[in-house]
Amino acid sequence: MLDPELKRALAERVRYYNELGIYDFYRREPTEASLDTRQDAAILENPTVQPEQRDLMTPRSKAAIAVPVEDVFEVSNAKPESGVVDPVQALRLIREDLGDCTRCRLSKQGRKQIVFGVGNPKAELMFIGEAPGADEDQQGEPFVGRAGQLLNNMIKAMGLRREDVYIANIIKCRPPGNRTPERDECETCSPFLMRQIAAIEPKAIVALGAVAAKTLLAINAPMSEFRGRWFDFRGTKLAVTYHPAFLLRDPRQKKETWKDLQMVMKELGMAIPAKGAE
Repeated sequence: MLDPELKRALAERVRYYNELGIYDFYRREPTEASLDTRQDAAILENPTVQPEQRDLMTPRSKAAIAVPVEDVFEVSNAKPESGVVDPVQALRLIREDLGDCTRCRLSKQGRKQIVFGVGNPKAELMFIGEAPGADEDQQGEPFVGRAGQLLNNMIKAMGLRREDVYIANIIKCRPPGNRTPERDECETCSPFLMRQIAAIEPKAIVALGAVAAKTLLAINAPMSEFRGRWFDFRGTKLAVTYHPAFLLRDPRQKKETWKDLQMVMKELGMAIPAKGAE
């Protein structure tokens, strides 16, 4: 059993990560290589390590103590949506858990509201962009500006409606000046996106642009290496194409984007129209 002081500290750490939207934890087992001295090894062999004994150990060996999972997680760390079958209810619970989020600096840098996501909670296809822009921040819905209108045309060209798919972003608050999201902002916000994906269980995901692709896949590569292939993302197939905002700046790439969407349609067993939307 753990001493009460350590147990309380671990419980507080679990609560802290829960507040960030992180609920999955992993424990690394100790190895002989992680023990610095024979004295440390002898201490660890004792199932009831006392605080005064732990103080004698080196930092590396302290970190190697195998903490019983049932003791650490006596405080419940179950996601609010755990066990909920209905994706509509699950998404509602995730949104409630997100609250009026102040977990990163963006909450203090001029965002008007959180842009959670929109669409069919049972969608087979999910589009994930980078971050909300000014129009999205104003209306509280992703992809409603000029880039959103183009995305609507792309979805329509596939023979679908906006209401048939689910649309979200890597982060849920507008960065000031529409700058690229910082890494720590993505890391803080993306756990909620992962929970949205888990609730919806789409058959395919389309990452719109390099930021979305790099964040989801944890791969630093140019768009040329992302496009035209499928990636496995937590058991779901993920494809990458250009962000609609980029297509507004370089319309020549619309044909390449249509090729990417055709690949997605083929995977989903959809009929491919003779001509895509302009």
